[in-house]
Amino acid sequence: MKPLTEQDIRNSFINCSKGEAKRLSVPRDLDERPWDDLDFLGWRDPGAPDRSYLVTERDGRPVGVTLRFPSSQRGFLHRSMCSLCLTTHPGGGVSLMTARKAGVAGREGNSVGVYMCTDLACSLYVRGKKSLESGTRFEESLTVQEQIARTAGNLAAFVDKLYV
Repeated sequence: MKPLTEQDIRNSFINCSKGEAKRLSVPRDLDERPWDDLDFLGWRDPGAPDRSYLVTERDGRPVGVTLRFPSSQRGFLHRSMCSLCLTTHPGGGVSLMTARKAGVAGREGNSVGVYMCTDLACSLYVRGKKSLESGTRFEESLTVQEQIARTAGNLAAFVDKLYV
């Protein structure tokens, strides 16, 4: 992924108002992010425990999405799988993230959901750059590059649903 500035990020959001994008919390460590290893920039809002954000590329431009997820998780004994990177985590390691649709559909309250790694580190798990404390990645016959392509495709399919 190409490195992004704070202004790039704020201008990229498709499912919130310009005022909301101006007020949201943007990571302060953008210069330290491993951009070459990211399929998307994802972060949680420290001031709003039920909000996360992600910015990815679509048609060569950054596209930002605001996400909501339950602030309290139930069933900490089960394991869940991220539908983007296919990493399994125990308990609250995977959350149902919902995003309001773009445009009129979003203003009418329509949304799309996806099960994602709660820490939004899918790119790093796929590349083996972040290890799991107690989660697992299945041994696959796909190469890492093929797994990266699959993750990017899964993310693109989710983002595409926000425009429909």
